[in-house]
Amino acid sequence: MAETDPGKRPRRRLRTALLIVESAFVLVLLVVWLATPSVRHSKSLWVLFFFCFPSQFVLAALPHEPVILFFGKFHSAWAVALTATAGTLITEVINYSIFETLCDLKSFQRIRQGRLIARFVSLFRKAPFLTLWIAGLTPVPFYPFRFLVALAKYPMPLYVLAILLSRFPRFFLLAALGRAFNVPNGLIIGLFLVLLLAALVPFVRDRLRPGGAVDGAFPPS
Repeated sequence: MAETDPGKRPRRRLRTALLIVESAFVLVLLVVWLATPSVRHSKSLWVLFFFCFPSQFVLAALPHEPVILFFGKFHSAWAVALTATAGTLITEVINYSIFETLCDLKSFQRIRQGRLIARFVSLFRKAPFLTLWIAGLTPVPFYPFRFLVALAKYPMPLYVLAILLSRFPRFFLLAALGRAFNVPNGLIIGLFLVLLLAALVPFVRDRLRPGGAVDGAFPPS
């Protein structure tokens, strides 16, 4: 069936191109951070700002809590929280566009129409802002809520506002703890590795299990 909207295809191509550029940008930042020891040990707030992209991108497994504890030792909690929040807000705008595009694909229509997903979306719509605020403030995995936002077609301005009001106090508290207790670097590195493994284990387990991730709810990448 021919598309009735002649401008639909160019818009789709533009969105796809933007997603490729955004994803490549985050991938480059991740490679630079992992491959450059001087960057990983830098105390510059610019490093914290750019670290927010790979650590908060889509289904990222890189934990941000130990990094904020580290920077809290050298900068005021206000500076750290503002920097981390700025990077996070930009990353979440990118995430919003990516998940919105994914949920518009025909291959995701089956997921959208599934009874369990529909139930989650229905529950989310009862208190979306409060749900996002609690999820952003607490240490629960946040990536499922990015899917819910896209599936429920929740407005981007409200999504960004919920991120701002939840992530800033969370980052401020972490930075203040890092400064107050001067957490040793060895403990910070250990916490980073523990959180990284905790995030990776479910993905590895699901991939090794017959049927793929989440009992086939999401297609293998």
